[in-house]
Amino acid sequence: MTDNENMDLTALEARVDELIHTVDELKSENSVLRNQQDSLVTERATLIEKTEQARTRIESMISRLRAMETRS
Repeated sequence: MTDNENMDLTALEARVDELIHTVDELKSENSVLRNQQDSLVTERATLIEKTEQARTRIESMISRLRAMETRS
């Protein structure tokens, strides 16, 4: 092998190492983002449920107020 070929091979090895490192970082970041997404989906479902419960209670209060108004 010539010196030029050795330099090319060394540069290629360094680039492959960089790419492996980048892939590992992206896998880790992807995992974190998936966990955040799962958490946000769960939180959204909880908030939707709480909103629906509040809506039901408010509609019930409005109905009771109208009934009281009618009796008066």
